[in-house]
Amino acid sequence: MSTLSDLLEAQKQLSEKDIEWIHRVHGDGQLLADLASADIVIWAQTPDDSYRAVGHIRPSGAATLFYRDIVGERVRPQWQSQVREAFREGEIVDSSSPEWFEETPTRVKAVPIVRRDETGTAVIGVITRHTNLSEVRAPSRQQVTFDECANALFGMIATGDYPDMTAPMGPRRGAPRAADGMIKLDVDGVVTFASPNGLSAFNRMGFVEELEGETLSDVARQIMPPERDASADEASLPVLLAGRTPWRSDLEARGVTVALRIIPLRDHGERIGALVLCRDVSDLRNQEQELLTKDATIREIHHRVKNNLQTVASLLRIQARRTSSEEARESLLQAMQRVAAIAVVHDTLSEGLSQKADFDEVFSRVLRLVAEVAAAQNTVAHTRKRGTFGTLSSEYANPLALALTEVVTNAVEHGLAGREGQVEIVADRDEEELRVRVRDSGSGLPEGKVGRGLGTQIVRTLVEGELSGSIEWRTIADGTEFDGGTEVAIDIPLRWARG
Repeated sequence: MSTLSDLLEAQKQLSEKDIEWIHRVHGDGQLLADLASADIVIWAQTPDDSYRAVGHIRPSGAATLFYRDIVGERVRPQWQSQVREAFREGEIVDSSSPEWFEETPTRVKAVPIVRRDETGTAVIGVITRHTNLSEVRAPSRQQVTFDECANALFGMIATGDYPDMTAPMGPRRGAPRAADGMIKLDVDGVVTFASPNGLSAFNRMGFVEELEGETLSDVARQIMPPERDASADEASLPVLLAGRTPWRSDLEARGVTVALRIIPLRDHGERIGALVLCRDVSDLRNQEQELLTKDATIREIHHRVKNNLQTVASLLRIQARRTSSEEARESLLQAMQRVAAIAVVHDTLSEGLSQKADFDEVFSRVLRLVAEVAAAQNTVAHTRKRGTFGTLSSEYANPLALALTEVVTNAVEHGLAGREGQVEIVADRDEEELRVRVRDSGSGLPEGKVGRGLGTQIVRTLVEGELSGSIEWRTIADGTEFDGGTEVAIDIPLRWARG
């Protein structure tokens, strides 16, 4: 199914600002559907003067009329005249009598989506509200209030007063919904209605009286802890709760956190009150805090592991400098390089929030270690990298960094061996596999065979054992600057790295 963005961009007559406006309307589609207890469909005009559904939101507290999505479909004949009239006239068009949809009596209301800016107003789409009349029964006070609020918001959409593009978007996770708790304020910020869930949220924060008849900003001042230093948002919250400005914030008291969203209501530009949506998100905030604490702990562990590994590498370097045996010095320096390569990965992981590393950054730091090897061997190695490794989890990054350190170091130490040459690393990645090619312009494989030293054994163990990949050494014969040199081909399946 095409996305909202795809469908809107297909309508060539819509500007970027029009598309952004419709996105904002669609973002509040669930609120509109829940308040109206009706299906909400958003229509965009097509080049042939018809209309196509670009969005569909079902109510969460009432039966839907559409059991299958109608997104992407053209407007049906029974709604076309209403939608066209709302679009052309810029007025709300209500059905004159109940209509039947698949043997269900319905009421359809078409609302123009009007975008307002400094140049004026323009109709850029239409919302239809489809109410299932077979579900209608004696409405409760809450249902009546919800319907009044829905009508107010639809009226604001038709005059370009909603959505407010200056209003903060806020996170989707934990955002309050109509069913979570709704409070309606009059123009003076006095509560005229509080849903049971909305009242319960404030009761849990310590306000034990009835909310209706109270000024919500005064209620906030009563329950906010006076001894705690408030942030800028919290300090201004009582003023914001007067309902004059669209806002999102959290109110905390007695260990309870309530997410608030304030929506001013207007009638042709004149403020008539406000909606305050509220939701107890204490559990969500506790979970987020636990995750932050866990992430901080893991980063600290990586940082300490990196420090310890760097200490070990430094000790190995010192020991190598002091030993009199050339063979022992070479072994100690190789061990130092291996430890340093692993430290690079942990250093990168300690800087991020996830347990994934940008391996291109890791590998660029590994190449610096290789430059040290080249300098120690009186070798001039010109290294270059093509392609990208992308992001890899620590399970992949550690063994791959160590394996590539061995391969590239070997290309410098043995392939170039005291002379000037080229080392090229090519990374090619898709959804299924990571392919790495390390090529050098050196002397090639001795006798055309791969050695059986410790470095080769380490690389095979890492690639074939830990990464479940394959590795192959071959002599290059392609007539390029690498002709006669060695190519190491490493292929690693990424079936465990997805997500």
